[in-house]
Amino acid sequence: MKRLSELAVGQKAVIHSFEKDEIFIKLMEMGCIPGELVTVEQKAPLGDPISISVSGYHLSLRLNEANSIFVEIAE
Repeated sequence: MKRLSELAVGQKAVIHSFEKDEIFIKLMEMGCIPGELVTVEQKAPLGDPISISVSGYHLSLRLNEANSIFVEIAE
């Protein structure tokens, strides 16, 4: 299992769980639901923020938010 922030551009993964409870509800409201497929679309030059594709739309996450999402690499 990896953190979403560790994935390379173009990698796909399935959301497994969240580390921090205070961010959990915010991420769920944005479509980051366990079991959902996520693709890393872009990363800023310094790695923050990152752009992902989830639930059929693009979403920009801060590095600390992406760091709190645990994912399993999709085959």
